[in-house]
Amino acid sequence: MRYDFTSIMDRRGRDALAVDAVGKMNGFAPSAPDPGFDVIPMWVADMNFPTLPAIQEAIIRRTEHPAFGYFETSDDYYDAIIRWHRRRNGVSGLTREAIGYENGVLGGVVSALNVLCSRGDNVLLHSPTYIGFTGALENNGYHIVLSPLRIDEGVWRMDFEDMEKKIRDNHIHAAVFCSPHNPCGRVWERWELEEAFRIFEKYHVTVISDEIWSDIILSGHRHIPSHSVSEYAKMHTVSLYAPSKTFNLAGLIGSYHIIFDPLLRDRIAKESSLCHYNAINVLSMHALIGAYSKEGYVWVDELCDVLTQNVKYAAGFIRSNFEGVSVRVPEGTYMLFADCEKWLLSHGKTLRELEEMCWRVGVAVQDGAMFHGPSHLRINLALPLSRVQEAMERLRKYVF
Repeated sequence: MRYDFTSIMDRRGRDALAVDAVGKMNGFAPSAPDPGFDVIPMWVADMNFPTLPAIQEAIIRRTEHPAFGYFETSDDYYDAIIRWHRRRNGVSGLTREAIGYENGVLGGVVSALNVLCSRGDNVLLHSPTYIGFTGALENNGYHIVLSPLRIDEGVWRMDFEDMEKKIRDNHIHAAVFCSPHNPCGRVWERWELEEAFRIFEKYHVTVISDEIWSDIILSGHRHIPSHSVSEYAKMHTVSLYAPSKTFNLAGLIGSYHIIFDPLLRDRIAKESSLCHYNAINVLSMHALIGAYSKEGYVWVDELCDVLTQNVKYAAGFIRSNFEGVSVRVPEGTYMLFADCEKWLLSHGKTLRELEEMCWRVGVAVQDGAMFHGPSHLRINLALPLSRVQEAMERLRKYVF
């Protein structure tokens, strides 16, 4: 490969929550390991790979000029986004007018809901559910109505009958969608999106689609942008993206929305502006331009190949060695959502006790209960394969 996905980075003391918060955020972060074990960070959804060199180069070039005053978002920024979505997702007709900056995807979700709903309104989400959605909606006074995903021949799928009933009975007109799904890792097929939007159209539901994971698609699968499946979807979807998951840039801040309906995007842009904090950082702008460069296309393809192999290895190891743990291979993202229900029952353990057993040997996995997975571990596999192998061996030897 052209790029480095094998070096083990020492992130200690480098502003890395995944490592430096271990043992410090009781109830959220994993506990510190026992003496003799180093931390293998497998909880926070960021990557333990060096980022694309072109991103660092773009930032360094900009910092070589000694002024960082007020600025306008450049044509290069918009052109990079338009080109990225055309080449990777087949999106045509995207113009700079449809693109709007957001400090973060969750901020974009809340701004859109503030336009579409009144506080206290019911909003549809699928469960398991990304913890960020839960916090953002509850903190802003919205009532979450969950439609559980169901297992169909080993695959997480939407329950369309349940979705329709929940929308109808709760008078829902806004849904927060996740594509690919976090934490399950489903990459929705076109027919699934078409059926979902048939229901949304029937009940006049506008969709806020978090597609921050859309570049991280594992081998054999393809991301279908939600707004592309029908004319209704195009005009009733707020799509949210960022280079942060793809290139490990969450610390730089910088997301964006794509909204094709002029009225909807004007109202959301106004809502987003009211706090006076929703403004792009000049270095984040250059980071995105570097990420969405020609080198970025190659880097992401190599990343997805590496993650495909990591997921294949981890899922196979768990199935062969961890009796009572079931795992469904994700199709996108780098998160594994492992169900430990049978193991917990047979060993008389709680999920928290199991997590602490993992943490004590330095395997810093995440509590799946926060994501409405009551017996689940959420496991980040965006590490060099050697570290994934070490983590699995520790779990085999000391835990399972």
